[in-house]
Amino acid sequence: MHQARKRFGQNFLQDAGVIYSIVALINPTPGMQVIEIGPGLGALTKPLLNNLDHLDLLEIDRDLVAYWNQQNLQGLQVIEGDALKFDFVAWAKACADSGGLRKIVGNLPYNISSPLLFHLVAAADVVDEQVFMLQAEVVERMVAPAGSSDFSRLSVMLQARYDMEQVLEVPPEAFDPQPKVNSAVVRMIPRKDFNLNHAQWLSLEKVVAAAFSQRRKMLRTNLQAFADRLQLTESELKARAQDIPVDRYIEWAKTIAPQ
Repeated sequence: MHQARKRFGQNFLQDAGVIYSIVALINPTPGMQVIEIGPGLGALTKPLLNNLDHLDLLEIDRDLVAYWNQQNLQGLQVIEGDALKFDFVAWAKACADSGGLRKIVGNLPYNISSPLLFHLVAAADVVDEQVFMLQAEVVERMVAPAGSSDFSRLSVMLQARYDMEQVLEVPPEAFDPQPKVNSAVVRMIPRKDFNLNHAQWLSLEKVVAAAFSQRRKMLRTNLQAFADRLQLTESELKARAQDIPVDRYIEWAKTIAPQ
């Protein structure tokens, strides 16, 4: 039996009820194109494959790559690689001819969850949905509304690109070995009204990073470098980064982006 490896953040899902709920949420159907990040021992993999013509697995652990290759399951393709370096855009474009929905799913390693979420943003144009299990604290920040203490840089950047909802809470007992934190499942659907070009997206990254650079300080201080161009209102100058709604950050990004 494969031993979970801490360096890969491995915690294997084993609760049948949770597995059923996640698979039902993904709603796999023939013709759908799905890539699963970090399949582990296959808690999601096998029930997904039962309903799909084809399933891609992305796994960094060589022992698990060997394990899945030995299974010799019809319709399964195993890709050995690091999710942080994998080209999800190329994967999605390669699936385009199938005509089916394209989904990225998985129980994401907690130790790389934030950088991986930012990496996956690049594929938002070419996928239909992402369904992930993450540390509950991360999911709470992802979906937090403006004005809450959980609202952060992660909240703004992901909410600018996706419509998101937390759909399931998962206790530590659902895993082996048990993590020390609670988990949650989030559904991420790329926003249909997203209209930032590349330069504007880079400007959004800059203005959001500056706004949240010192959370306790007013935007009068944090956005001083952009003050001339943004023309902040008096209330905005006195506000803190977490008080500003996502759409206002998007307006600012469009204002300061090079034309």
